[in-house]
Amino acid sequence: MDSSRIIVALDYPSAEQAVCFIEQVRPAECKLKVGVELFTATGPSFVERLVKLGFDVFLDLKFHDIPNTTARACRAAARLGIWMLNVHTLGGARMLAAAREAIESSGVRPKLIGVTLLTSYSQRDVEQVGLHGSLDETVGSLAQLARDAGLDGVVCSPREAADLRRRFGEEFILVTPGIRLAEAESDDQVRTLTPREALERGAHYLVVGRPITRAPDPRVALGAINRQIDIDRHAVDEI
Repeated sequence: MDSSRIIVALDYPSAEQAVCFIEQVRPAECKLKVGVELFTATGPSFVERLVKLGFDVFLDLKFHDIPNTTARACRAAARLGIWMLNVHTLGGARMLAAAREAIESSGVRPKLIGVTLLTSYSQRDVEQVGLHGSLDETVGSLAQLARDAGLDGVVCSPREAADLRRRFGEEFILVTPGIRLAEAESDDQVRTLTPREALERGAHYLVVGRPITRAPDPRVALGAINRQIDIDRHAVDEI
């Protein structure tokens, strides 16, 4: 596992705003997540620009389509030189397997992870879309689907991380959005935890967006969270 645990979600509507943040940080301090808003606004060339600057880029587009279409999208994404991409586990076993097979021939194979349930989901949301069982049960089933298809890990809320770590071991990557500092607002996230709580439960990477990108001084906010994570990692290692 490499040293940088923070993945900063570039929650910006334009390249110009994203660049203002990027120019303040170094690749050693964080990885970067490009989601659907920024990707739609800037396109693949901006992702390639971030890669050339030395950043590990997580392309968060949650591909979910028929197996062939998803596979082709993943193959195209891998050509950008990204560090990680994701697909939605609700696409099913055949789609997940097709996505994995599509990136195997990449020059530098990116990590492929599956989205389980969005961290904005509550139990009521699960029931409204027709899924059965509790949040934890549903996330566990979808993570098992990803594991069986040969994916490297999953995106899950930090609240499910401990159970998934026990079930799937240390090598199965857990990426946890919904990270909030104790004093921060949760915004539209429902299943949130602090960095230390997420690490204690087995998270590998912590996705942090608005607490950094909307801070009065994003660089200071990133530095503070990095220092806290470093302290917390030592504390967790001693438990």
